[in-house]
Amino acid sequence: MADTLGSILAEAAKALTDATGCDQPRRRARQLIAAVLGLPAAELLAHPERPLGRSEASCVLGLVDRMTRGEPLSRVLGRREFWGLDFALSDETLDPRPDSETIVDAVLARVPGRGSPFKLLDLGTGTGCLLLALLSEFPAATGFGIDLSEGAAATARRNAAALGLAPRARFLVGDWGSALGQRFDVIVANPPYIASAALSELPRRVSRYDPRRALDGGEDGLTAYRTIAAGLPRLLAPSALFVGEVGAGQAATVATLLQRCGLVIEAIELDLAGIERCVVARKTAGDPAELTPGGQKNLGMCRRRV
Repeated sequence: MADTLGSILAEAAKALTDATGCDQPRRRARQLIAAVLGLPAAELLAHPERPLGRSEASCVLGLVDRMTRGEPLSRVLGRREFWGLDFALSDETLDPRPDSETIVDAVLARVPGRGSPFKLLDLGTGTGCLLLALLSEFPAATGFGIDLSEGAAATARRNAAALGLAPRARFLVGDWGSALGQRFDVIVANPPYIASAALSELPRRVSRYDPRRALDGGEDGLTAYRTIAAGLPRLLAPSALFVGEVGAGQAATVATLLQRCGLVIEAIELDLAGIERCVVARKTAGDPAELTPGGQKNLGMCRRRV
């Protein structure tokens, strides 16, 4: 009996349910099949009788087998959507999480003019998702992404080119911002913040498939933040903005680290699950609605969380 879209979808969904008990197995199977075959998801629903060639069916089921062994769909496909943009993944990059979009939201709410020529810096850039999402929103801005991994920087460059943002983005290999000699109007960071001893407790889809370097934050999870905080006064322009992602329960401690380095805490923002996810700070205690260049006023402040 020939394979059809409907029969392969049913087989894939059953395999995922039996092996992993994953949430919405039929939906995930549909996403996988649509991506592999280059079809709109609606095609699978509208034409389940469409026949599949043997090679197509074999390819789909081979990828399903990888998912049944715990590999996330994004890793199987090698891609992840973030901020409505398509990002390629690699072994050297963290798989971007929807919660990290909280950083982008926090910046957008505080930067006054979308057309201003701001200078952005993304520390620990990975796929480049934070910097490139922001550049997509600020058409006159330019930015740097820094990562310790040469492979991650190369992946970010490819993503910038694919999104048409390469002329405004540079990706460098470095130890946070230590090699940079200029100042920035906005700095964002999603550094490793998992305590070393807690890495073994992470879900398999994270511990096995995300690079340890992007997860391991040292003994207490805050090794990277100590380095970042110490460098921010030199890297931030007057009244410039810093937004950093933190793990659950870390916001207050990270805020204290930033305050000790002379920054003023403006807010702690919650993610979609209501977890304190981002610490927002500025370099000076001046008018928090002020942001270089031009001293323009912020017209859309986020709610304060502290």
